[in-house]
Amino acid sequence: MITPIEITLLTRSDCALCDHAKDVLGRVAADYPLRIAQVDLNTEQGRHLAKSTGVVLAPGVLIDGKPFSHGRLSERKLRRTLNKRRFPAPDTT
Repeated sequence: MITPIEITLLTRSDCALCDHAKDVLGRVAADYPLRIAQVDLNTEQGRHLAKSTGVVLAPGVLIDGKPFSHGRLSERKLRRTLNKRRFPAPDTT
């Protein structure tokens, strides 16, 4: 069984870049096992996540709780990162 990758999307209402990020995540989720949670930055949970991760601009993306990006989400960068997780480089030591 493949363990899904936890993606947290920090959003704000009336945010065009947030809508773009949702579209990107929807496309990427068709190819990768993702579990996506959306958290509004105006909620207590959102403010706590923003403060603890340093991702204060919407849309913010966390992968397994770690900061990945903020602002316009790059589908190419996300797919590269997820590919590295799926097919890690062999240990050459």
